[in-house]
Amino acid sequence: MAVERAWPEWLAHRRTRRVAIAHTFITSTSRPDDQDTLEEIETVAAALGELGFDPEPVPFTLDLHAFIAALRDLEPAFVFNLVEGVDGTGRLIHMAPALCEHLGLACTGAPASAILVTTSKLETKRQLKVAGLPTAPWATPARLAAGRVGFPGPYILKPVWEDASVGIDHDGVCDSRARLVELWRERTRGSGGEFFAERYIDGREINQALLAGPRGPQALPTAEIDFLNWEEGAPRIVGWRAKWDEDAPEFERTRRRFLRGGSDVGLRRRVKALARRCWHLFGLHGYARVDLRVDRSGRPYILEVNANPCVSPDAGFLAATRELGMQPNDVVARIICDCPPPAAPLAGSQYHH
Repeated sequence: MAVERAWPEWLAHRRTRRVAIAHTFITSTSRPDDQDTLEEIETVAAALGELGFDPEPVPFTLDLHAFIAALRDLEPAFVFNLVEGVDGTGRLIHMAPALCEHLGLACTGAPASAILVTTSKLETKRQLKVAGLPTAPWATPARLAAGRVGFPGPYILKPVWEDASVGIDHDGVCDSRARLVELWRERTRGSGGEFFAERYIDGREINQALLAGPRGPQALPTAEIDFLNWEEGAPRIVGWRAKWDEDAPEFERTRRRFLRGGSDVGLRRRVKALARRCWHLFGLHGYARVDLRVDRSGRPYILEVNANPCVSPDAGFLAATRELGMQPNDVVARIICDCPPPAAPLAGSQYHH
């Protein structure tokens, strides 16, 4: 039986209950972080069904005409955006909401402009700094190419455009500027991607999820990653192996827990305030997650702003909503209600609905 909800006016007046779930194109050879999309689709589709909608997964690839044709055939009430990779990279994920905006279709989550900015770790850090929000010092690819780092270590090397801990590992952490530059050259040549350096904050790993509500973004329970039986001297980071390689020791030794009761009240308050400021700074919608590190003196630093966090059942976002007793359909309904109303399709658009 469908769950009754009070939908926004633009959606309540739509006759169709069909919903397109735009998602990353998955093959048998896709990386585990991409394969996780299948669980996201299943979770969202089930929630949409409980809410009275008729969901239809639609893969998003560089064949934009095929995507437009699929939407034209489906004529959905809106698009639920689960696109987290295009052609094997996170650099192009803004194209899915951008195309929906161009076509005049409502699309859940952050707008294309926000996803473009927050997908780039460098542009995110630039805007955080301009806004006076704390983020660790960094060195751009251009500075690394010139051997000018500009701040003392320790350092961590990160890909500019990737999410889900892609390209992050223990070998990317070092103390020496010379080793950092050497490592940057090795990885740039080896992968062809863009990498930058950031000061490695030796401390606690914190995740703060946000969910749209009737009075603005609601800060969900604050999560911390515990590093259990960690190798002596190894950097405490959630790298790709810790997140996705079930056979790796790091996978078993990283555990999420939520800060409850009287523990870290001041820190939780600061982290939630910073996350809300990120929401407004980047113009986010629906849901988001802000990742932070807290140094030994208790000062938080914003690492990343994820405008479209994973919503598979075992991911941190839905885990945070379960702490409040929420069901996936409650979460999906909130995301839908915060979806900006559709605009008229631009002149020349190949889609008419």
